[in-house]
Amino acid sequence: MSKLIFINLPVSDLPKSIAFYEALGAVKNEQFTDHTAACMVFSETIHVMLLTHDKFRQFTPKKIANARETTEVLICMSAESRSDVDGTLANAEAAGGIIDPGPKQDYGFMYGRSFEDPDGHIWEVMWMDMEAAKETMGEMASA
Repeated sequence: MSKLIFINLPVSDLPKSIAFYEALGAVKNEQFTDHTAACMVFSETIHVMLLTHDKFRQFTPKKIANARETTEVLICMSAESRSDVDGTLANAEAAGGIIDPGPKQDYGFMYGRSFEDPDGHIWEVMWMDMEAAKETMGEMASA
């Protein structure tokens, strides 16, 4: 069985965050959604739990970081193609996200961009041509 990943994010406006992630293609799992949390499903193995601050505080004694001021984690999600990367960023921008808070990454065999969600959490979207990456890495190791 594949391992599942549940990314837990504190959000200030749950309905706004649900709409944002739905615009990116995530599907809300009603079974794990209420007025304090929403489970957003990207794939069979990737789930994002959007938690109100009160709900998030139930899981940690630490202060909730303000993602607009500090970065604790960068979340990276794969894409099927370069155009899929750009399409995801277009959807994020249309839904109110901040586009390319960091530099675009274009190495030929790998292409990535990033966005911030409404709470400032940074997501990277990355495409990689695995065969070209293996060749490039092999050439670098031989040099």
